[in-house]
Amino acid sequence: MTYRNPAPTVDIIIELIDRPHRPIVLIERHHEPFGWAIPGGFVDYGEAVETAARREALEEIDLEVELVEQFHVYSDPKRDARKHTISIVFIATAKGEPKAGDDAKNAAIFESWNVPDNLCFDHSEILRDYWRYRNYGIRPRI
Repeated sequence: MTYRNPAPTVDIIIELIDRPHRPIVLIERHHEPFGWAIPGGFVDYGEAVETAARREALEEIDLEVELVEQFHVYSDPKRDARKHTISIVFIATAKGEPKAGDDAKNAAIFESWNVPDNLCFDHSEILRDYWRYRNYGIRPRI
């Protein structure tokens, strides 16, 4: 019998603490699926998820981040049409101007009211959960 396992990924909700209202950074994806996304990516073999989160942030938006907390895990097998992934989502802070790199076609700063409609994967759900947590202190339920 051949075993197939989900692929571990990280997503990093990056709050820019050097701007009013702590806006977040999103990337416009350069590869399919196209659209806007929370910075993140696959965890390399032998890599801790925290290391992967810092690496992905640096590769995709050219910012060093400070991981503040592990927010939640998202594991719906349908969250990524390419394959079954499990995402460990972190909240992080950074300062500076994000610059698109690696898989990112563009990087931009958004407030809760101006996030694009064409978010990839389950990132609209993740951001909904994040803003509920940020504004009301209510964490997502299992």
